[in-house]
Amino acid sequence: MAIETIEEERIEPYLPEKLKETMKKQGYHFVGAHSATKICNYTKKSIENGTTCYKHKFYGIRSWRCMQSTTALGCDLACRFCWRIIPEEEGIKWNELNAVPKWDDPKTIVDGLIEEHRKIISGLKGNKKVNMQRWIESNDPAHVAISLTGEPLFYPMMSELLEEFHKRKISTFLVTNGTLVEALKRLRVLPTQLYVSVQAPNEEVYIKTVRPKIPNAWNRFIEFLKIFSTMNTRRVFRLTLVKGLNMVDPEGYAKLIEIGKPHYVEVKGFVYVGGSRNKERGLSYDQMPKKSEIIDFAEKIAKASNYIYTDYHDPSNVALLSMNEEVAKNRLLKFEK
Repeated sequence: MAIETIEEERIEPYLPEKLKETMKKQGYHFVGAHSATKICNYTKKSIENGTTCYKHKFYGIRSWRCMQSTTALGCDLACRFCWRIIPEEEGIKWNELNAVPKWDDPKTIVDGLIEEHRKIISGLKGNKKVNMQRWIESNDPAHVAISLTGEPLFYPMMSELLEEFHKRKISTFLVTNGTLVEALKRLRVLPTQLYVSVQAPNEEVYIKTVRPKIPNAWNRFIEFLKIFSTMNTRRVFRLTLVKGLNMVDPEGYAKLIEIGKPHYVEVKGFVYVGGSRNKERGLSYDQMPKKSEIIDFAEKIAKASNYIYTDYHDPSNVALLSMNEEVAKNRLLKFEK
């Protein structure tokens, strides 16, 4: 398979130099003024030894053909469990990262993400452990997770970006934090699967957990869920649970499920890695839930919401709930390439 390269002039990312260097050391590759990609551990593992991610087990995506990306680097929340960099911890205001003089066009972003993804995985070719067929296929991405860091819906041309991916037969998994109500309303092209992060069962826990940088965040979140419930695509709630913080009140999560009406709910255990180990966040290794605790909490949410406990992915410590038997039965997606 011929691997194309792009001979366009490089645009430096709109980032403070200190943050850019830190992110580069962590494996981020920048695209244009405000987008980035970084190889997912499961993409790398699936090429090297066959271990695949929860999205492969739950929905059938091919982990070795998936890119991890974002279109906006600033985020209006500061979730305590987030493994990514929180700009304020580097002395940078989050909205500075989204003060982009000119947003890149969708084609430039998609071309750039694919080019950088190919550069990243080129280093795996010489590894004797690599499954060469999977490596070849990984150079032709079939899936993109728009969820790497920041809040991707700050990018104002998200519909056009999704359309550009879909034209290339690349399925899209868009993850949002649920604060940008107007951006959700503007979506005229929907992703293959639309995620919203649901990080607390009530306003009090929400404020403690996500530490919003904007006013009225909880009410915006509830309004977001109401609109989310009407979106004509596969809808998913993503819960990241921390013992002693937001792993409480399963009935509260069930009430949010009633509002948002997701097809699936992913109940995942917090992992004490990356930025979550920052002392200012006040978390510890002991707050990672065990497998039995995640399954038990997921079953309590299922009981309170009348959803169905469907599956569990051990390496990610994440359980899957489904809206009903039909939705559970049809959870494997069909892809064009």
